[in-house]
Parts: sequence; C-alpha cells; structure tokens
Amino acid sequence: MTLAGRTTSAVDEVTSLVSDLIRIDTTNTGDPATLAGEREAAEYVAEKLTDAGYEPLYVESGGKRRGNVVVRLPGADPGRGALLVHGHLDVVPADASEWTVHPFSGEVRDGYVWGRGAIDMKHMVAMSLAVARQFKQDGTVPPRDIVFAFLADEEAGGFQGARWLVDHRPDLFEGVTEAVSEVGGFSLTVRDGVRAYLVETAQKGLMWLRLKARGTAGHGSMVHTDNAVAKLAAAVARLDAHRFPIVLTGPVREFLQGVSELSGVPFDEDDPEAAVARLGSMARLIGATLRNTANVTVFNAGYKSNVVPSLAEATVDGRMLPGHEEDFERTLAELLGPDVEREWDLLPPVETTFDGHLVDAMASAISAEDPGAHVLPYMLSAGTDAKSFQRLGIRNFGFAPLRLPPDLDFTALFHGPDERVPVEGLEFGTRVLTRFLLNS
Repeated sequence: MTLAGRTTSAVDEVTSLVSDLIRIDTTNTGDPATLAGEREAAEYVAEKLTDAGYEPLYVESGGKRRGNVVVRLPGADPGRGALLVHGHLDVVPADASEWTVHPFSGEVRDGYVWGRGAIDMKHMVAMSLAVARQFKQDGTVPPRDIVFAFLADEEAGGFQGARWLVDHRPDLFEGVTEAVSEVGGFSLTVRDGVRAYLVETAQKGLMWLRLKARGTAGHGSMVHTDNAVAKLAAAVARLDAHRFPIVLTGPVREFLQGVSELSGVPFDEDDPEAAVARLGSMARLIGATLRNTANVTVFNAGYKSNVVPSLAEATVDGRMLPGHEEDFERTLAELLGPDVEREWDLLPPVETTFDGHLVDAMASAISAEDPGAHVLPYMLSAGTDAKSFQRLGIRNFGFAPLRLPPDLDFTALFHGPDERVPVEGLEFGTRVLTRFLLNS
C-alpha cells in the first residue's frame, strides 16, 4: 500500500490494477470444460483487499474454480440500507489474430489500457478495488455500509456467480437496498463541449431459446417431405425477417428528450428512430431499446453430406422490453410454429426510476469532476448481474463512471477486438466513484 515511502491513492494504482486483472485470462465460454482463471482473479482481488486490512470472504459458487469475493465496509449509519458495488471477473473469448495487441497483455499504449475486459468490466472492478483499498487505508467511514462484490460467470448469465450467491448466500447481501455496477456513468458528447453521462436505470430481459425440429432421417438422394433441417431453417428465417414494433418506453423517452434539449434538435416522438440515428456510434446501443429483438446465434444439424438428419437445433438470443415478456413469448410461438420445440432460460427485465438520493449523488459526483456535465437515464439492451440482485428486492443502477474521448466508438469495444479503456477516463472514473461513495 505504499510507494516510495508515500501512501498509494486509488487514482495512483487503478491503471496497474486494470492491467493486472486483464493479464489474468478469465475467459468464460459457457462450457465448464473450457473455463479459465476466475478463481485466480478472485484470489488476486482477495489478496489486495487483505493487504489493505479487510477480511474478505472467498466463495466458490456452483462448482470448482468459480471464484467470488465479497467484503463489507461498515458505514456511519447502520440503520440505513446498504449499497452494493458489484463487478464480474469473467470475460468473453478473444481471438488474438484480430487484435492490435495481445488481448491478455494489459498493455498501456497511446493513453489506453488494452485487453479483453478493459471495458467489460475489469475497469470497474479495478476502480472499486482501488477505492475500497483507499477507504480502508484512510480509515474512511462511508455514510452507510458498502458491500463490494467481485463475481464469476456474468458472461454466461451469472447462474454460477451472482445468481448462485443470491440463491445460496443471500446473507452476504443482508440489508442491501441499492446497487451499482457496469454499463452506465460513461460520457456521450452531444455537441462540442457538451457532455451527458448515461446512467442505466433499465435493461431489457433476456431469453436464451434452444430450438429443436424433428423429422425423418434418410438417404440424401431420396425425396424428403419431413426434413428437420428445412423445418427449422424456415422457422428461423421467419423469425429473422420479423421486425417487432417500436415501443417508446419511459427511460428511452426520457433519454431522447434529454439529448434533444442538450443538442437543440427537436425530438419527434412519432419518429424516435430519427432521433436515434443522430447519436452516431451510440445509435447501436440505444436503437436496440426501441423494440424487442430475437437473433439466431447458433444452428446445428446433420453429420454427413448424403444423410438427411432426424434432428436440427438452433439457439436464439431474445431480448424483450420491460413489461413485454408475454407479448414476446406469444410472437415467438406464432413465428416459429408448432413443429419447433422450444425451451429457454429467462432473465427478466430490470427497471427503476431516475430519482432519489443515490441519483443525486451520482449527478453531484459527475458535476464536481466535469462542471457543466449533464446526467441522463437510459435503458441497456443487454443484461448484467442486476437481473440476479433484483431477486432480493435491490434497486439497481448502471454507474461505472468514465469520461470518454468524443471520437471513441465505445459500443464497438464491448466483446469486440481492440477493447481498451482510456487512462485519463479511468482516473476520472476513480475520482467520481470515490466522491459518489462518500456521499451515497
């Protein structure tokens, strides 16, 4: 905790923490046989917390090497609900041939820390860890209890991470009423010199569908009228061609109205796609929150070129807006038809309001570091471990603050090649997170 005879601050060490975490390959393929070092990353975090004076709890969830670390910092008012700050340690796979630098190098180059997980979400893990360490070192007592959780398996739905802990160790989150985590608090440059920081107040629900079509197997040279591959291919083609209707939900409307006010460009509620199109690279993220979506991601069938198989299988990634789960399921059944078997895992939507003391603390912390900045709510098209924590009645926000260069295509970095986080943005985020937690 010391450097050349002086205390190391959170800002001083956050970049090295990110690099260290990236160098630990925590690839989560979803296949237990190919999982990498979640346990190693969790042990690294636990060691850093122990070094700062904590007594962290290490828990393996749902199987060997699925490491999680949880620690609680007592606050001044134990009667207030506690705040949960959580981040996941796992990352999606990376193909090194597609990268400028090795995806698990943690290299600092051109003002960025590069590597898989830099944005999703080892930057927030490092910021949380750095701030937790500094608070303990300085003897800081926050306004209320803060629970720091570093989790496994988020990239496969959290079933062996946050969801497992919620189901088997809810005691670790006793008294927690609110939580913050990833994909929020980042800046969007609306026009020259005008920045909005997006706080995630909602996220679409997630349905991973497993589809099967059955038919009559036989020789490929024969006439076939009961072909499983053809049945399933036709069904997923119908699904792919379908466009769900636009639904302007509260968080999306509030976001687009806010951008309109900041940019000076009127917002026409009858044509929200036009407003989204003006958002540049952010249009990909916001555009996906205008409607339900269902995308075929895997298709498997057959085993030999001259054999018609009896079974074809596919996987669909479905995302639905809050309050539209039943409509979504009904539409899928109509599009896929009676010949396609369906089973799925459902992680429900998450939604809260953009108000209250915690939101005020976010806005105040941002303004203190970036005077004149604005804070807006938005809906995330993807999902996070918030889906698990809402099962405990916890109010969830996405707030992992970053000030981003206006020309950085931020959304392309999620699960993409050359994922990286700006060092200046990381240091800014650490200062903001510190202010936020001191006033939450």
